Amino acid sequence: MILELADIRIHPGQQAAFDEAIQRGIRTVISSARGFQGYKINKGIENPERYILQVFWETLENHTVDFRQSASFAEWRAIVGPYFAGPPSVEHFELLAKSA
Repeated sequence: MILELADIRIHPGQQAAFDEAIQRGIRTVISSARGFQGYKINKGIENPERYILQVFWETLENHTVDFRQSASFAEWRAIVGPYFAGPPSVEHFELLAKSA
């Protein structure tokens, strides 16, 4: 399993609208993508315009090719992109170890 970690910063004062948009985008677009395994969304306490989105993919290519190069990616960005203060920082990780 691959973890996509996206560090997202949004425009101030847009938290309520973005909270709805990001959940709708996951539910209506990303959740049906090939290799999608689940997600977590965390929002900042000290920095309320900062969000950490974790998306779990079966393979790296499920995110970088199957999703990012599809029409679904444009649909996702149309839903959440207007709130972005800048491009999200996105990295991928492999699981090394976890607790029981």
